[in-house]
Amino acid sequence: MKFVQIIDFETERLEEMEQLLAEAGQRFADRAGGPTHRMLLKDRDNPRRYLALIEFESYDEAMRNSDDPETGRMAEQLGALCLGERVYTNCDLLDARDLK
Repeated sequence: MKFVQIIDFETERLEEMEQLLAEAGQRFADRAGGPTHRMLLKDRDNPRRYLALIEFESYDEAMRNSDDPETGRMAEQLGALCLGERVYTNCDLLDARDLK
């Protein structure tokens, strides 16, 4: 079953975060078991708040990815760019479809 982690965070340094993610994407490009899709949402009522939806093939793949030291370093760097704590929500993906 596919798995999605939702990361709720606030930042005023989104451009720096996106640069870190782009660099990590290049380093992780050939690595098996990483994220398969990413979606970034911006809260219209709070311009500093974002929701990142990260999809994996399975919960087990996501946990292996989380345990990787390189992922931990990247999360630490991203966390330093956040205002306050990040909130993680772990979800099993029951349905996804294009509506058009």
